[in-house]
Amino acid sequence: MSTHFVDRVVLHASGGDGGNGCASVHREKFKPLGGPDGGNGGRGGDVILEVDPQVTTLLDLHRRPHRSAPGGTFGMGGHRNGAEGSDLVIGVPEGTIVRSPKGDLLADMVGAGTRYVVAPGGRGGLGNAALATTKRKAPGFALLGEPGEVVDVVLELKTLADVALVGFPSAGKSSLVAALSAARPKIADYPFTTLVPNLGVVEAGSTRFTVADVPGLIPGASEGRGLGLDFLRHVERCVALVHVLDGATLESDRDPVSDLEAIEKELAAYTVDDGTVPLQDRPRIVVINKADVPDAQDMADIVRADLEERGAPVFVVSAVARTGLRELSFAMAELVEAARAAAPEAVPTRIVLNPPAVDESGFRVTREEYGDGQVRFRVRGEKPRRWVRQTDFTNDEAVGYLADRLARLGVEDELFKAGATPGAEVVIGDDANAVVFDWEPTMVAGAEVLGQRGSDLRLEDHSRPTRETKRLQERERRAAKAAARGELEAERLAGHWTADDESE
Repeated sequence: MSTHFVDRVVLHASGGDGGNGCASVHREKFKPLGGPDGGNGGRGGDVILEVDPQVTTLLDLHRRPHRSAPGGTFGMGGHRNGAEGSDLVIGVPEGTIVRSPKGDLLADMVGAGTRYVVAPGGRGGLGNAALATTKRKAPGFALLGEPGEVVDVVLELKTLADVALVGFPSAGKSSLVAALSAARPKIADYPFTTLVPNLGVVEAGSTRFTVADVPGLIPGASEGRGLGLDFLRHVERCVALVHVLDGATLESDRDPVSDLEAIEKELAAYTVDDGTVPLQDRPRIVVINKADVPDAQDMADIVRADLEERGAPVFVVSAVARTGLRELSFAMAELVEAARAAAPEAVPTRIVLNPPAVDESGFRVTREEYGDGQVRFRVRGEKPRRWVRQTDFTNDEAVGYLADRLARLGVEDELFKAGATPGAEVVIGDDANAVVFDWEPTMVAGAEVLGQRGSDLRLEDHSRPTRETKRLQERERRAAKAAARGELEAERLAGHWTADDESE
Protein backbone atom coordinates (compact mmCIF):
# COMPACT_ATOMS: atom_id res chain seq x y z
CA MET A 1 0.00 0.00 0.00
CA SER A 2 1.39 3.37 -0.98
CA THR A 3 1.52 6.12 1.60
CA HIS A 4 0.43 9.68 0.98
CA PHE A 5 1.55 12.93 2.52
CA VAL A 6 -0.96 15.77 2.74
CA ASP A 7 0.11 19.11 4.17
CA ARG A 8 -2.84 21.37 3.26
CA VAL A 9 -6.56 20.74 3.60
CA VAL A 10 -9.76 22.76 3.88
CA LEU A 11 -11.82 21.61 6.86
CA HIS A 12 -15.58 22.14 6.87
CA ALA A 13 -16.55 22.01 10.55
CA SER A 14 -20.03 22.17 12.06
CA GLY A 15 -20.67 22.51 15.78
CA GLY A 16 -23.56 20.56 17.29
CA ASP A 17 -26.97 22.20 17.55
CA GLY A 18 -28.32 23.01 20.98
CA GLY A 19 -31.39 21.11 22.16
CA ASN A 20 -34.78 22.83 22.47
CA GLY A 21 -36.19 23.70 25.85
CA CYS A 22 -39.32 21.97 27.08
CA ALA A 23 -42.69 23.59 27.83
CA SER A 24 -44.31 21.41 30.49
CA VAL A 25 -46.58 21.79 33.52
CA HIS A 26 -46.23 19.66 36.62
CA ARG A 27 -49.20 17.32 36.94
CA GLU A 28 -50.07 15.60 40.18
CA LYS A 29 -53.24 14.35 41.82
CA PHE A 30 -55.08 17.11 43.67
CA LYS A 31 -52.62 19.66 42.22
CA PRO A 32 -54.08 20.85 38.94
CA LEU A 33 -51.75 23.85 38.80
CA GLY A 34 -48.40 22.38 39.77
CA GLY A 35 -46.36 25.03 37.97
CA PRO A 36 -43.97 24.86 35.01
CA ASP A 37 -41.37 22.11 35.11
CA GLY A 38 -39.87 22.10 31.59
CA GLY A 39 -36.12 21.50 31.52
CA ASN A 40 -33.47 23.23 29.42
CA GLY A 41 -32.05 21.79 26.21
CA GLY A 42 -28.50 20.42 26.15
CA ARG A 43 -25.59 22.30 24.65
CA GLY A 44 -24.19 21.12 21.30
CA GLY A 45 -20.70 19.65 21.05
CA ASP A 46 -17.64 21.59 19.84
CA VAL A 47 -15.32 20.65 16.98
CA ILE A 48 -11.81 20.81 18.47
CA LEU A 49 -8.36 20.41 16.93
CA GLU A 50 -5.74 18.83 19.20
CA VAL A 51 -2.06 18.17 18.60
CA ASP A 52 -1.53 14.40 18.60
CA PRO A 53 2.07 13.09 18.49
CA GLN A 54 0.80 9.93 16.78
CA VAL A 55 -0.56 11.90 13.80
CA THR A 56 2.00 12.91 11.17
CA THR A 57 -0.13 13.97 8.21
CA LEU A 58 -3.45 15.60 7.35
CA LEU A 59 -4.43 12.70 5.13
CA ASP A 60 -7.45 11.69 7.21
CA LEU A 61 -8.89 15.19 7.00
CA HIS A 62 -8.12 15.27 3.29
CA ARG A 63 -10.25 12.15 2.80
CA ARG A 64 -13.05 13.29 5.14
CA PRO A 65 -13.03 17.09 5.20
CA HIS A 66 -16.60 17.45 6.51
CA ARG A 67 -16.79 16.99 10.30
CA SER A 68 -19.79 17.58 12.57
CA ALA A 69 -20.14 17.37 16.32
CA PRO A 70 -23.27 15.77 17.85
CA GLY A 71 -26.04 18.05 19.05
CA GLY A 72 -27.61 18.33 22.49
CA THR A 73 -30.87 16.60 23.35
CA PHE A 74 -34.18 18.30 24.14
CA GLY A 75 -35.24 19.22 27.63
CA MET A 76 -38.03 17.20 29.31
CA GLY A 77 -40.68 17.63 31.94
CA GLY A 78 -39.91 17.16 35.60
CA HIS A 79 -37.08 19.72 35.45
CA ARG A 80 -34.96 17.27 33.44
CA ASN A 81 -32.36 19.03 31.30
CA GLY A 82 -31.23 17.60 27.98
CA ALA A 83 -27.85 15.90 27.68
CA GLU A 84 -24.97 17.88 26.22
CA GLY A 85 -23.49 16.80 22.90
CA SER A 86 -19.99 15.31 23.17
CA ASP A 87 -17.10 17.27 21.68
CA LEU A 88 -15.52 16.04 18.46
CA VAL A 89 -11.73 16.07 18.96
CA ILE A 90 -9.66 15.82 15.77
CA GLY A 91 -5.98 14.94 16.07
CA VAL A 92 -3.56 17.00 13.94
CA PRO A 93 0.24 16.88 13.59
CA GLU A 94 2.41 19.22 15.58
CA GLY A 95 3.22 22.27 13.50
CA THR A 96 -0.24 22.65 11.98
CA ILE A 97 -1.30 26.21 11.15
CA VAL A 98 -4.99 27.12 11.23
CA ARG A 99 -6.06 29.95 8.94
CA SER A 100 -9.31 31.51 7.84
CA PRO A 101 -10.32 31.23 4.18
CA LYS A 102 -9.03 34.79 3.77
CA GLY A 103 -5.59 33.78 5.07
CA ASP A 104 -5.79 35.24 8.60
CA LEU A 105 -3.82 33.28 11.21
CA LEU A 106 -6.16 31.71 13.77
CA ALA A 107 -3.93 29.26 15.65
CA ASP A 108 -0.42 27.80 15.63
CA MET A 109 -0.65 24.23 16.88
CA VAL A 110 2.68 23.57 18.61
CA GLY A 111 3.06 21.36 21.66
CA ALA A 112 1.41 18.04 22.43
CA GLY A 113 -2.11 18.51 23.74
CA THR A 114 -2.57 22.02 22.37
CA ARG A 115 -6.22 22.59 21.51
CA TYR A 116 -8.17 24.99 19.35
CA VAL A 117 -11.98 25.16 19.15
CA VAL A 118 -12.81 25.44 15.46
CA ALA A 119 -16.62 25.37 15.55
CA PRO A 120 -18.37 25.96 18.91
CA GLY A 121 -21.63 24.17 19.55
CA GLY A 122 -24.92 26.00 20.00
CA ARG A 123 -26.41 26.75 23.37
CA GLY A 124 -29.47 24.88 24.51
CA GLY A 125 -32.83 26.61 24.77
CA LEU A 126 -34.36 27.48 28.11
CA GLY A 127 -37.36 25.52 29.32
CA ASN A 128 -40.50 27.22 30.61
CA ALA A 129 -39.39 26.61 34.20
CA ALA A 130 -36.41 28.89 33.63
CA LEU A 131 -38.61 31.49 31.91
CA ALA A 132 -41.13 31.75 34.75
CA THR A 133 -41.32 35.08 36.59
CA THR A 134 -43.59 36.64 39.18
CA LYS A 135 -45.78 38.01 36.37
CA ARG A 136 -45.43 35.10 33.95
CA LYS A 137 -45.95 32.25 36.36
CA ALA A 138 -46.82 29.55 33.83
CA PRO A 139 -45.19 30.23 30.43
CA GLY A 140 -46.73 28.18 27.67
CA PHE A 141 -43.57 28.22 25.57
CA ALA A 142 -39.85 27.44 25.67
CA LEU A 143 -36.84 28.70 23.73
CA LEU A 144 -35.33 26.80 20.84
CA GLY A 145 -31.73 25.65 20.88
CA GLU A 146 -29.20 27.66 18.89
CA PRO A 147 -27.60 26.04 15.83
CA GLY A 148 -23.90 25.22 16.05
CA GLU A 149 -21.40 27.40 14.25
CA VAL A 150 -20.48 26.31 10.72
CA VAL A 151 -17.02 27.42 9.57
CA ASP A 152 -14.40 26.62 6.95
CA VAL A 153 -10.74 26.74 7.96
CA VAL A 154 -7.52 26.01 6.10
CA LEU A 155 -5.02 23.70 7.80
CA GLU A 156 -1.38 23.90 6.74
CA LEU A 157 1.32 21.60 8.02
CA LYS A 158 4.76 23.12 8.47
CA THR A 159 7.43 20.53 9.17
CA LEU A 160 9.13 20.84 12.55
CA ALA A 161 12.83 20.33 11.90
CA ASP A 162 16.06 21.99 13.01
CA VAL A 163 17.86 22.01 9.67
CA ALA A 164 16.41 22.14 6.16
CA LEU A 165 18.24 20.86 3.08
CA VAL A 166 17.34 23.05 0.09
CA GLY A 167 18.48 22.97 -3.50
CA PHE A 168 17.60 22.11 -7.08
CA PRO A 169 15.96 18.79 -7.94
CA SER A 170 18.41 15.86 -8.15
CA ALA A 171 21.05 17.70 -6.11
CA GLY A 172 21.33 14.71 -3.76
CA LYS A 173 19.37 15.95 -0.76
CA SER A 174 17.55 12.66 -0.17
CA SER A 175 20.84 10.74 -0.49
CA LEU A 176 22.38 13.09 2.06
CA VAL A 177 19.55 12.53 4.55
CA ALA A 178 19.87 8.76 4.08
CA ALA A 179 23.63 8.93 4.67
CA LEU A 180 23.37 11.15 7.77
CA SER A 181 20.44 9.42 9.48
CA ALA A 182 18.42 6.23 9.56
CA ALA A 183 15.77 7.70 7.24
CA ARG A 184 15.20 5.84 3.98
CA PRO A 185 13.62 8.25 1.51
CA LYS A 186 12.94 7.37 -2.10
CA ILE A 187 16.08 7.93 -4.22
CA ALA A 188 16.14 7.88 -8.03
CA ASP A 189 18.03 9.48 -10.93
CA TYR A 190 15.23 11.74 -12.18
CA PRO A 191 14.08 15.21 -11.02
CA PHE A 192 11.36 15.63 -8.37
CA THR A 193 11.79 12.13 -7.00
CA THR A 194 11.00 13.62 -3.60
CA LEU A 195 7.50 15.04 -3.47
CA VAL A 196 7.09 15.21 0.31
CA PRO A 197 9.50 16.30 3.07
CA ASN A 198 11.58 13.52 4.60
CA LEU A 199 12.75 13.80 8.18
CA GLY A 200 15.87 12.22 9.64
CA VAL A 201 17.40 12.35 13.12
CA VAL A 202 21.14 13.09 13.15
CA GLU A 203 23.51 12.66 16.08
CA ALA A 204 26.75 14.64 16.20
CA GLY A 205 28.53 14.06 19.48
CA SER A 206 26.09 14.85 22.25
CA THR A 207 23.82 16.88 19.98
CA ARG A 208 20.76 15.34 18.40
CA PHE A 209 18.79 17.29 15.83
CA THR A 210 16.31 16.76 13.00
CA VAL A 211 17.08 17.29 9.32
CA ALA A 212 14.35 17.85 6.72
CA ASP A 213 14.85 16.97 3.07
CA VAL A 214 12.80 19.63 1.31
CA PRO A 215 11.68 18.67 -2.21
CA GLY A 216 13.55 20.34 -5.04
CA LEU A 217 13.10 24.05 -5.73
CA ILE A 218 13.22 25.74 -9.12
CA PRO A 219 13.31 29.41 -10.19
CA GLY A 220 9.87 30.93 -9.59
CA ALA A 221 9.13 28.69 -6.60
CA SER A 222 8.27 31.68 -4.39
CA GLU A 223 5.56 32.63 -6.91
CA GLY A 224 4.06 29.15 -6.94
CA ARG A 225 5.87 27.68 -9.92
CA GLY A 226 5.99 23.92 -9.69
CA LEU A 227 5.18 23.09 -6.06
CA GLY A 228 7.37 25.85 -4.69
CA LEU A 229 4.98 27.37 -2.20
CA ASP A 230 4.12 23.96 -0.79
CA PHE A 231 7.81 23.12 -0.43
CA LEU A 232 8.94 26.44 1.02
CA ARG A 233 6.28 26.21 3.71
CA HIS A 234 8.27 23.42 5.34
CA VAL A 235 11.39 25.59 5.58
CA GLU A 236 9.76 28.23 7.78
CA ARG A 237 10.24 26.44 11.11
CA CYS A 238 13.87 25.40 10.54
CA VAL A 239 16.55 27.38 12.41
CA ALA A 240 19.30 26.74 9.85
CA LEU A 241 19.52 26.05 6.12
CA VAL A 242 21.92 23.84 4.17
CA HIS A 243 22.30 24.60 0.47
CA VAL A 244 22.96 21.33 -1.32
CA LEU A 245 24.63 22.11 -4.69
CA ASP A 246 25.13 19.60 -7.47
CA GLY A 247 28.85 19.46 -8.27
CA ALA A 248 28.31 17.14 -11.25
CA THR A 249 25.33 18.65 -13.03
CA LEU A 250 24.99 17.72 -16.69
CA GLU A 251 23.20 20.93 -17.66
CA SER A 252 25.52 23.33 -19.47
CA ASP A 253 23.78 26.48 -18.17
CA ARG A 254 24.12 25.50 -14.52
CA ASP A 255 26.96 25.51 -12.00
CA PRO A 256 27.06 25.58 -8.17
CA VAL A 257 27.36 29.38 -8.02
CA SER A 258 24.37 30.07 -10.27
CA ASP A 259 22.34 27.41 -8.45
CA LEU A 260 23.07 29.08 -5.10
CA GLU A 261 22.08 32.50 -6.43
CA ALA A 262 18.83 31.16 -7.86
CA ILE A 263 17.80 29.43 -4.62
CA GLU A 264 18.80 32.44 -2.51
CA LYS A 265 16.60 34.63 -4.70
CA GLU A 266 13.61 32.37 -4.12
CA LEU A 267 14.22 32.28 -0.36
CA ALA A 268 14.37 36.08 -0.22
CA ALA A 269 11.14 36.43 -2.20
CA TYR A 270 9.18 34.09 0.05
CA THR A 271 7.03 35.91 2.63
CA VAL A 272 6.94 34.46 6.14
CA ASP A 273 4.52 35.16 8.97
CA ASP A 274 4.98 38.19 11.21
CA GLY A 275 7.48 37.60 13.99
CA THR A 276 9.35 34.93 12.01
CA VAL A 277 12.95 35.41 10.85
CA PRO A 278 13.07 35.79 7.03
CA LEU A 279 14.56 32.79 5.26
CA GLN A 280 17.44 34.76 3.75
CA ASP A 281 18.54 35.92 7.25
CA ARG A 282 18.91 32.48 8.81
CA PRO A 283 22.30 30.82 9.37
CA ARG A 284 23.34 28.59 6.50
CA ILE A 285 25.90 26.11 5.25
CA VAL A 286 26.86 25.45 1.64
CA VAL A 287 27.44 21.83 0.59
CA ILE A 288 28.86 20.74 -2.78
CA ASN A 289 27.59 17.19 -3.23
CA LYS A 290 28.61 14.29 -5.52
CA ALA A 291 32.36 14.68 -4.99
CA ASP A 292 32.74 11.02 -6.01
CA VAL A 293 31.81 11.85 -9.62
CA PRO A 294 34.75 12.55 -11.95
CA ASP A 295 35.44 16.28 -12.45
CA ALA A 296 33.16 17.16 -9.53
CA GLN A 297 36.15 17.74 -7.23
CA ASP A 298 37.70 20.02 -9.84
CA MET A 299 34.48 22.00 -10.06
CA ALA A 300 34.42 22.32 -6.27
CA ASP A 301 37.96 23.68 -6.23
CA ILE A 302 37.04 26.26 -8.89
CA VAL A 303 33.92 27.67 -7.24
CA ARG A 304 34.82 27.23 -3.58
CA ALA A 305 36.43 30.66 -3.21
CA ASP A 306 33.43 32.39 -4.78
CA LEU A 307 31.07 30.57 -2.47
CA GLU A 308 33.07 31.33 0.67
CA GLU A 309 32.99 35.04 -0.16
CA ARG A 310 29.27 34.95 0.58
CA GLY A 311 29.96 34.34 4.27
CA ALA A 312 28.81 30.74 4.67
CA PRO A 313 31.13 27.76 5.33
CA VAL A 314 31.55 25.42 2.36
CA PHE A 315 31.82 21.61 2.59
CA VAL A 316 32.57 19.20 -0.22
CA VAL A 317 30.93 15.83 0.43
CA SER A 318 29.80 12.65 -1.24
CA ALA A 319 26.61 11.07 0.03
CA VAL A 320 27.35 7.90 -1.96
CA ALA A 321 30.99 7.50 -0.83
CA ARG A 322 30.13 8.92 2.63
CA THR A 323 33.05 11.35 2.62
CA GLY A 324 32.96 14.69 4.45
CA LEU A 325 29.77 13.80 6.31
CA ARG A 326 31.25 13.86 9.82
CA GLU A 327 32.54 17.42 9.46
CA LEU A 328 29.22 18.48 7.96
CA SER A 329 27.13 16.94 10.76
CA PHE A 330 29.20 18.68 13.47
CA ALA A 331 28.91 22.02 11.63
CA MET A 332 25.12 21.63 11.51
CA ALA A 333 25.08 20.66 15.20
CA GLU A 334 26.98 23.84 16.05
CA LEU A 335 24.33 25.99 14.33
CA VAL A 336 21.53 24.12 16.08
CA GLU A 337 23.15 24.46 19.50
CA ALA A 338 23.61 28.20 18.96
CA ALA A 339 19.97 28.59 17.98
CA ARG A 340 18.80 26.60 20.99
CA ALA A 341 20.94 28.67 23.34
CA ALA A 342 19.52 31.91 21.93
CA ALA A 343 15.92 30.69 22.07
CA PRO A 344 13.80 31.88 25.04
CA GLU A 345 13.22 29.49 27.89
CA ALA A 346 10.50 26.98 27.11
CA VAL A 347 7.32 27.30 29.10
CA PRO A 348 4.64 24.67 29.57
CA THR A 349 2.04 24.62 26.85
CA ARG A 350 -1.02 26.58 27.84
CA ILE A 351 -4.48 26.21 26.39
CA VAL A 352 -5.61 29.72 25.49
CA LEU A 353 -9.27 30.28 24.75
CA ASN A 354 -10.02 33.05 22.28
CA PRO A 355 -13.81 33.32 22.08
CA PRO A 356 -15.18 35.75 19.50
CA ALA A 357 -16.07 39.17 20.81
CA VAL A 358 -19.70 39.58 21.79
CA ASP A 359 -21.45 42.64 20.42
CA GLU A 360 -22.47 44.19 23.72
CA SER A 361 -23.38 47.44 21.98
CA GLY A 362 -26.72 45.78 21.22
CA PHE A 363 -27.89 46.43 17.69
CA ARG A 364 -28.19 48.95 14.88
CA VAL A 365 -31.07 49.80 12.55
CA THR A 366 -30.47 50.75 8.93
CA ARG A 367 -32.87 51.94 6.25
CA GLU A 368 -32.65 50.09 2.93
CA GLU A 369 -34.25 50.81 -0.42
CA TYR A 370 -34.90 48.04 -2.93
CA GLY A 371 -37.06 47.26 -5.90
CA ASP A 372 -39.24 50.09 -7.20
CA GLY A 373 -38.62 52.54 -4.40
CA GLN A 374 -39.71 50.16 -1.66
CA VAL A 375 -38.21 50.71 1.78
CA ARG A 376 -37.40 48.24 4.53
CA PHE A 377 -35.59 48.48 7.84
CA ARG A 378 -32.90 45.98 8.83
CA VAL A 379 -31.97 45.24 12.44
CA ARG A 380 -28.45 43.89 12.92
CA GLY A 381 -26.91 42.76 16.17
CA GLU A 382 -25.91 39.65 18.04
CA LYS A 383 -28.71 39.82 20.59
CA PRO A 384 -31.64 40.26 18.17
CA ARG A 385 -30.20 37.61 15.86
CA ARG A 386 -29.85 35.13 18.73
CA TRP A 387 -33.30 35.89 20.11
CA VAL A 388 -34.90 35.33 16.72
CA ARG A 389 -33.20 31.96 16.36
CA GLN A 390 -34.51 30.96 19.81
CA THR A 391 -38.12 31.85 19.04
CA ASP A 392 -40.78 29.33 18.06
CA PHE A 393 -42.89 31.37 15.64
CA THR A 394 -45.70 28.80 15.75
CA ASN A 395 -46.40 29.82 19.35
CA ASP A 396 -48.11 33.20 19.82
CA GLU A 397 -46.89 33.57 23.37
CA ALA A 398 -43.29 32.97 22.28
CA VAL A 399 -43.68 35.65 19.61
CA GLY A 400 -45.00 38.03 22.24
CA TYR A 401 -42.04 37.26 24.47
CA LEU A 402 -39.72 38.13 21.57
CA ALA A 403 -41.58 41.40 21.08
CA ASP A 404 -41.08 42.22 24.78
CA ARG A 405 -37.37 41.53 24.57
CA LEU A 406 -36.91 43.66 21.46
CA ALA A 407 -38.92 46.50 23.01
CA ARG A 408 -36.83 46.43 26.20
CA LEU A 409 -33.66 46.47 24.11
CA GLY A 410 -34.84 49.65 22.40
CA VAL A 411 -35.44 48.30 18.90
CA GLU A 412 -38.83 49.99 18.55
CA ASP A 413 -37.44 53.37 19.56
CA GLU A 414 -34.69 53.08 16.95
CA LEU A 415 -37.20 52.03 14.31
CA PHE A 416 -39.25 55.16 15.03
CA LYS A 417 -36.10 57.29 14.77
CA ALA A 418 -35.20 55.65 11.45
CA GLY A 419 -38.60 56.62 10.05
CA ALA A 420 -40.45 53.33 10.32
CA THR A 421 -44.25 53.46 10.41
CA PRO A 422 -46.76 50.77 11.42
CA GLY A 423 -46.89 48.12 8.74
CA ALA A 424 -43.34 48.77 7.54
CA GLU A 425 -41.25 45.80 6.46
CA VAL A 426 -38.58 44.94 9.06
CA VAL A 427 -35.78 42.40 8.62
CA ILE A 428 -33.82 40.97 11.55
CA GLY A 429 -30.49 39.34 10.71
CA ASP A 430 -28.55 38.84 7.51
CA ASP A 431 -30.02 37.59 4.26
CA ALA A 432 -28.98 33.97 4.91
CA ASN A 433 -31.10 33.49 8.06
CA ALA A 434 -33.20 36.63 8.17
CA VAL A 435 -36.71 36.94 9.60
CA VAL A 436 -39.04 39.33 7.76
CA PHE A 437 -42.28 40.71 9.20
CA ASP A 438 -44.61 43.71 9.02
CA TRP A 439 -43.92 45.85 12.05
CA GLU A 440 -46.69 46.81 14.43
CA PRO A 441 -45.53 48.90 17.41
CA THR A 442 -46.07 47.32 20.80
CA MET A 443 -48.38 49.63 22.78
CA VAL A 444 -48.22 47.53 25.94
CA ALA A 445 -45.72 44.96 27.00
CA GLY A 446 -45.46 42.47 29.77
CA ALA A 447 -46.64 39.04 30.76
CA GLU A 448 -49.64 40.44 32.62
CA VAL A 449 -51.49 40.98 29.33
CA LEU A 450 -51.18 37.37 28.28
CA GLY A 451 -54.33 35.34 27.75
CA GLN A 452 -54.61 31.59 28.01
CA ARG A 453 -51.49 29.45 27.67
CA GLY A 454 -50.22 29.34 24.09
CA SER A 455 -51.78 32.69 23.12
CA ASP A 456 -50.89 36.36 23.42
CA LEU A 457 -53.52 39.07 23.62
CA ARG A 458 -51.09 41.56 22.08
CA LEU A 459 -51.50 39.77 18.77
CA GLU A 460 -55.23 40.49 18.75
CA ASP A 461 -56.84 43.77 17.71
CA HIS A 462 -58.15 45.63 20.82
CA SER A 463 -58.29 49.14 19.38
CA ARG A 464 -61.38 51.26 20.33
CA PRO A 465 -63.77 52.00 17.42
CA THR A 466 -64.16 55.59 16.29
CA ARG A 467 -67.49 57.48 16.14
CA GLU A 468 -67.65 57.02 12.39
CA THR A 469 -67.10 53.28 12.85
CA LYS A 470 -69.88 53.14 15.44
CA ARG A 471 -72.28 55.01 13.10
CA LEU A 472 -71.42 52.62 10.27
CA GLN A 473 -71.99 49.60 12.49
CA GLU A 474 -75.35 50.99 13.63
CA ARG A 475 -76.47 51.59 10.02
CA GLU A 476 -75.46 48.03 9.14
CA ARG A 477 -77.48 46.62 12.04
CA ARG A 478 -80.57 48.63 11.06
CA ALA A 479 -80.22 47.58 7.42
CA ALA A 480 -79.93 43.94 8.50
CA LYS A 481 -83.08 44.20 10.65
CA ALA A 482 -85.02 45.87 7.84
CA ALA A 483 -83.93 43.15 5.43
CA ALA A 484 -85.02 40.45 7.89
CA ARG A 485 -88.46 42.09 8.39
CA GLY A 486 -88.90 42.43 4.63
CA GLU A 487 -88.08 38.75 4.13
CA LEU A 488 -90.61 37.71 6.77
CA GLU A 489 -93.31 39.90 5.21
CA ALA A 490 -92.63 38.42 1.79
CA GLU A 491 -93.00 34.88 3.21
CA ARG A 492 -96.32 35.82 4.91
CA LEU A 493 -97.75 37.26 1.71
CA ALA A 494 -96.68 34.16 -0.17
CA GLY A 495 -98.71 32.04 2.27
CA HIS A 496 -95.83 30.25 3.90
CA TRP A 497 -97.30 30.97 7.31
CA THR A 498 -100.62 32.32 8.65
CA ALA A 499 -101.81 34.34 11.60
CA ASP A 500 -102.53 31.06 13.47
CA ASP A 501 -98.89 30.11 13.08
CA GLU A 502 -97.94 33.54 14.31
CA SER A 503 -100.13 33.12 17.41
CA GLU A 504 -98.58 29.80 18.23
